[in-house]
Amino acid sequence: MATPDAAPEDRITAIIDGLDDWRGATLARLRTLIHEADPDVVEEIKWVKPTNPAGVPTWTHDGIICTGELYKAKVKLTFARGASVDDPTGLFNSSLGGSTRRAIDIAEGEELDAEAFKDLVRAAVARNEA
Repeated sequence: MATPDAAPEDRITAIIDGLDDWRGATLARLRTLIHEADPDVVEEIKWVKPTNPAGVPTWTHDGIICTGELYKAKVKLTFARGASVDDPTGLFNSSLGGSTRRAIDIAEGEELDAEAFKDLVRAAVARNEA
């Protein structure tokens, strides 16, 4: 477990390494795809609190791109401005009713279209840069 003063990248690695099930592998794969889509992405940890001392892995570029939230039955990637990002392949499958955020919930065994996901990350970065 990384210490609270460790670099965000190390803290995210510790979160992933601390999961001994499919969620760790899923979050690691998504993290790789985010970096492939945007080599200038910055990793941060947000929303550290007593109920979640590790915090929430967050990827930013001129604002939040998305967060990686871990639940018992899913890994959720919430795109901060997802409602204003074009999603031509329909990857967003959660938080569809809101006016700002959109999310992708991934359950055990589900596959994500890697190229479509990277396009979505690039679109989120472009939205942040606009």
